[in-house]
Amino acid sequence: MTAAPPLETVAITEPLAHDRTAREALYRQRGWWREETFLDDLRRQARLRPHKLAVAGRRIVQARTDTLDYSELARISDRFAAALVELGVRRGDFVAVQLPNRWEMVPLIYACIRVGAVICPISPVCPEEELRHRLGLTEARVCVTVPEWDGTPLAEIITGLRSELPGLEHVVVVDGAAPDGAIGFDDHFVATAWEDVHGDAELAGRELGPDEPFVVLFTSGTTGESKGVLHSQNTVHAAIRGYADTFLLDHSLVAVVTTPLVHYSGFAQGILAGVMLGGTIVFQDMRRNDVLLDMVERYGGTLVYGPPATLTDIADSQRRDPRDVSTLRHVVTGSAPVLQPLVDELRETLGARTYSLWGMSENGPVTITRLDYNQDWAAHSNGRPIDAMEIRIDKCLNPTERAPVGRLRVRGASQALTYHRRDAAFQEQMIDDGWFDTGDVARDDGRGGIRVLCRAKDAIMRDGMVVPMAELESIIARHPLVAETALVGPAGRVSDPILAVAVPKGTGTPSLEEIRAHLKAADVDERFLPDRLEWLDALPKTLTGKVRKATLRQRFGDA
Repeated sequence: MTAAPPLETVAITEPLAHDRTAREALYRQRGWWREETFLDDLRRQARLRPHKLAVAGRRIVQARTDTLDYSELARISDRFAAALVELGVRRGDFVAVQLPNRWEMVPLIYACIRVGAVICPISPVCPEEELRHRLGLTEARVCVTVPEWDGTPLAEIITGLRSELPGLEHVVVVDGAAPDGAIGFDDHFVATAWEDVHGDAELAGRELGPDEPFVVLFTSGTTGESKGVLHSQNTVHAAIRGYADTFLLDHSLVAVVTTPLVHYSGFAQGILAGVMLGGTIVFQDMRRNDVLLDMVERYGGTLVYGPPATLTDIADSQRRDPRDVSTLRHVVTGSAPVLQPLVDELRETLGARTYSLWGMSENGPVTITRLDYNQDWAAHSNGRPIDAMEIRIDKCLNPTERAPVGRLRVRGASQALTYHRRDAAFQEQMIDDGWFDTGDVARDDGRGGIRVLCRAKDAIMRDGMVVPMAELESIIARHPLVAETALVGPAGRVSDPILAVAVPKGTGTPSLEEIRAHLKAADVDERFLPDRLEWLDALPKTLTGKVRKATLRQRFGDA
């Protein structure tokens, strides 16, 4: 990986008017914001294509797949909405949903819109302290969960928290016995025709409007308590509209979702985009990348989204057990740099082209490599912004000047409303009338897009150049004896030595010199080679899978 040639100082995109009112009028004029809602999308699809498959949710352990067509999805969403009313959910209340990738998640989204509730998706992999924080911050009236997940008794834990959370009136348990004080989901939501009790007249006037708070998605919390990113339907619509337009997606979409439905990618790019277009959403309740292509073959998957590690597993699975994946048109990846070997592997094994995107919970997908780009461009760039968003790169120490490498800032129609009950923290990340500091360091890719290099707080410099930490981590992780790795500066200074902390794959642990030789073979500039190597059984991570680099600095900073 040779160093990128020097680039001129340029503005990455032409900024829109600084006047916020003028910008928002443009968002509506161009259709990024609209007067319709996601519930209107569902009703339209139920009218136009009632018997088309909307959702296919595979249950790995039970060896079955739950399906809903659009007519069924619309009817069950109405039933779930009335069931929420029966539980006393009022307009403006929060409803927490802590589920793996199960079909129940889909109608619950639309049910919350119908009753005017804000949905709060929570991962089933959530420590009790963080769960207490999220339920307390939102003051959720209802929490839907499962009896247990990965050995953790979630229903018991949440029921036990009710004494500390006076706003939490109901714990509803999906697919299993409910502990004392909780409600069985099937009995209350599925088996009872509440729509005959709480009909259209009672629900009239409760639906969320397109600009009202709609969903709160929690950040990873790498430096403390996670923040609740509050979106409206319009801020989410702008992102998925840009996502769909980039790939020319339509009702023929069969999206095979590998990420959790409680995260932005699964929630918005999966469920909401699929229903908006009238496509089909396919997912599994457990992470089994080795069998995911079975669903591509069975349902004619046209798009797969997943992080690079997931896609590597999928390619390996296809080599071992080939499936018919001839329907695949797009393989989209994010969350980590894409390397050329992965692009080559996916083209060879799946016959599909790879696209790279960059985004965050505060904005959704912001930049994407395009259909008219070279097929290998995903290995060099995170793409250029969707039409609804602007990007710019500022000098790290002087945000008034643009630079070819520096702090990445974004602005546009998909930007979140705020952090729920933490508006001051949200406003701290704003400058120049709406430009949001992403916390990332990026470089101009030379054609209106970006390549993200690292988090600004993790940046290390060599001879005035930012070390491309994220790319180096991806390259090291491709060593046959390395499962994953993280690069840090032990003291958190830009002048720090480069410390590689790695997790072994198998029994062997390569030496520092072997890791450096592996990087050199990938054409990495010698200035960017790690100075030190440490091994751990596992890297400390947040709930969303991000490495806690502050924890690594604390552990190895004095060594």
